[in-house]
Amino acid sequence: LAEQAATGTYTSDQRLLIDSEYQSMASEITRIANATDFNGIYLLNGNLSAAGLTIHFGTGNDSSEDKYDVVIGACTASALGLGHGAATTSAGYCVSTQALAQSALDALDLAVKSKDTIRANLGAMENRLDATISNLEIQAENLQSAESRISDVDVATEMTEYSKQQIITQSAVAMLAQANSLPQMALSLITG
Repeated sequence: LAEQAATGTYTSDQRLLIDSEYQSMASEITRIANATDFNGIYLLNGNLSAAGLTIHFGTGNDSSEDKYDVVIGACTASALGLGHGAATTSAGYCVSTQALAQSALDALDLAVKSKDTIRANLGAMENRLDATISNLEIQAENLQSAESRISDVDVATEMTEYSKQQIITQSAVAMLAQANSLPQMALSLITG
């Protein structure tokens, strides 16, 4: 729209109509920025521009190593310097004249660069989180494997001990049976 308004083929009245649509789009940018949330945390309205959001991960409690700070600048139209929400001296305030439309193109270029920077930073953070998740999954798998090896060794040892005790018990029962049968045999020889 700014590019259309910057050309010399439109009249002042047509530029005012273009500006009206431009302002509507700027309002929509602000609406989207104010409505975009995850888990009740608004991401694009500027809430995360100063304090940010801390994501804790890992098994340790080292606050300097086991966390990521996510900082996202405001992405409202006024923060990007676009539309009537921006300062009247802002280059992207309106496109109602050819000169203002040309200035708005520069403001739009800066807004696109700002958006690209935010997306690149979030993409890098996503890649870091993916790598961290992968690393933690490997650690968990290694821990389960080690625990399994320890448990399996204990089961084998216990089965061996159980078998040994069972053999000893059966031997003792057999010896008692023989010991009880000896007097019976002696008695039968004497009486017999």
